[in-house]
Amino acid sequence: EDIYMKQLQGFISTGSEQMVCKLQRSIYGLKQASRSWNIQFDETIKTFDFHQNPDEPCVYKKVSGNAVAFVVLYVDDILLIGNDIGMLQSTRAWLSKQFSMKDLGEASFILGIKIYRDRFIRMIGLSQSMYINKVLKRFSMEESKRGYIPMSHGVSLSKMMSPKTPEERERMSHIPYASAIGSIMYAMLCTRPDVAHALSVTSRYQSNPGEEHWKAVKMILKYLRRTKDIFMVYGNGELKLEGFTDSGF
Repeated sequence: EDIYMKQLQGFISTGSEQMVCKLQRSIYGLKQASRSWNIQFDETIKTFDFHQNPDEPCVYKKVSGNAVAFVVLYVDDILLIGNDIGMLQSTRAWLSKQFSMKDLGEASFILGIKIYRDRFIRMIGLSQSMYINKVLKRFSMEESKRGYIPMSHGVSLSKMMSPKTPEERERMSHIPYASAIGSIMYAMLCTRPDVAHALSVTSRYQSNPGEEHWKAVKMILKYLRRTKDIFMVYGNGELKLEGFTDSGF
């Protein structure tokens, strides 16, 4: 897309005052800027033998012998991960030559996620307690009771619980149901899979939620208030997948 702009004051060409300038590259603030940046980063990082993950385009991987490095891109934030200090240092130095960037050191907080690391026991913990506090405050649940489970046993939500009268629909139109679902979903996807089922059930009624649906969402928030300091932990042991189900399923 061709973009034109007015001539800057002090740099107006004599005799061409009514003309405009055609941009030869993107500038900060344009809606096209983020895409231009992503294209440039993608082309540049691949020249350093990094390969893009086909399932997650913002993740790049480089392998050299037993050394592995990952570059994770979020807009203009870059997270560098690997098992070889030399490869990490060379990648960081190379990136610094390609782009104007600031090294913030070892990652401790990114995208609302607090990163804890214990090198002695080889453990990494991810916490969203600060994010959950903000969510609770946004929906006026910071002083609510603390729940013990994300959804009570026996709760059965249905479309029959949706508003049936104009008065009910008007009242529910002021309830930020979809916003609450979206806010909880970010925590669920990142560090809180324990609320996945409850969120899956309540998210079905976003188009026309009723009072009972909203009570179920608030129960998830109450549970998150009690468990906001729970970590997602990655240890050095073998990764095992365990599943549990009701015997009457």
